[in-house]
Amino acid sequence: MGLDQTIYGNTLGEWLIAAGIYAATTLGLWAVERYALRGFARFARGTQTSIDDLVADVLGETKFGLILFVALFAASLALELDATVALIIRRAAAIAIVVQGGMWANAAIAFWVTRFVDHTAGEDAEAVTLVSALSFVGRLGVWSVVLLLILDNLGVEVAALLAGLGIGGIAVALAAQNVLGDLLASLSIILDKPFVIGDFLVVGDYMGTVERIGLKTTRLRSLGGEQLIVGNNDVINTRIRNLGRMADRRGVLTVGVTYNTPREMLARIPAWIEEIVDTQAEVRFDRCHLSGFGESAVEFETIFHMTVPEYDRFMDAKQAILLALHERFERHGVAFAYPTRVVYTIPAADASAVE
Repeated sequence: MGLDQTIYGNTLGEWLIAAGIYAATTLGLWAVERYALRGFARFARGTQTSIDDLVADVLGETKFGLILFVALFAASLALELDATVALIIRRAAAIAIVVQGGMWANAAIAFWVTRFVDHTAGEDAEAVTLVSALSFVGRLGVWSVVLLLILDNLGVEVAALLAGLGIGGIAVALAAQNVLGDLLASLSIILDKPFVIGDFLVVGDYMGTVERIGLKTTRLRSLGGEQLIVGNNDVINTRIRNLGRMADRRGVLTVGVTYNTPREMLARIPAWIEEIVDTQAEVRFDRCHLSGFGESAVEFETIFHMTVPEYDRFMDAKQAILLALHERFERHGVAFAYPTRVVYTIPAADASAVE
C-alpha cells in the first residue's frame, strides 16, 4: 500500500502527517504542562511578588484532557474532512478552550480571595464576607458566560434563550424574593457598615454581639449565651442600637435621703458626689442637683460619663461611686431613704370639733 492510497477522502501520507501533527502537538503541550508550568510554579514560590504566584496558580489549572481536543483540531487542519465531521471537531476544540478559560478565570478569582482572606481576616472580618459574596457572583458570572459560549458553539440561539431566561428569571425572582432580599441586605450591611463583627447590637427585642454576617443571616451571641439568627433584611428594616460604636457611656445616678436630713447637709451632698465622681479613673462628672421631693425621699440626680464604652468597666466605676457615697453618708449621719408612710390620727373629740 503506497502513501498515495486514499482512505476516507485523504491519502495515507496525509493521514500520517495528521497523526504526526496530533502526536507532536500533544507531546509538546504535555511537556509544557508537565515541566515548564511546574518549574514556573516552583520558581514563583521562591519569590516575594504575587503576580508570578497568580500566573502559576492560574496555569496550574490547565487540564491535559482538554489539550487533546486542541491537538485533534490542529491535526484536522491537514485533512480534507466531511463538513459535519470538521464542524464537530472544531466545536469540540472551541468548547474545550472555553471550558479551560473558565477554569483559569475561576483559579484567578480563588487566588485573589485566598490572598485577601489571609491578609484581612484578622483586621476586617466583615470584608471577608463581602469578598466571598463578590467571588461567588464572579464565579457565577464566569461559568454563565462559559455556558452561553458552549451553547452558542452547539448552534443554540443564545439571544432567544436569554429572552426566555429573562422571563423565567422574573418568575424565579418573585418566588425567591425573600432570599434575594436577604442577599442584597447583606451587601448593604457590608458596604454601608452600620455594624461590624464584634459590635453589641440591640435589634428590636433582642440584643447580642455580632459573630457573623452571612449572605442570608446575621448571627448574634446573646448575653444568655444562645445564638440569635436574624435575617439580614429584617435587620436593616429595624431600628438598630449599636452599642459597640459608643464613644463613651452616660450614667444616671439617683439617690434619695430622708426628709429629716438638715437643709445645710442637703446643700453639701452635690459637692460630695462631685468629689467622689472626680476621684474615679476614666469618669467625667457632668452635674448633680437636688431634683425633687419624692413620696419618701429628697432626691438627687447625678449625671456622669464613662470615657470608655465597656460595660464592665462602667459598672465597676458606678459601684465604686456608690460605695464611696455610702461611706460619706454614714460618716456624716445622712440616712438613705426607703419607702415609708406616716399615718396621723386625730382623737375623736378633736375630730368632732373639726366637723
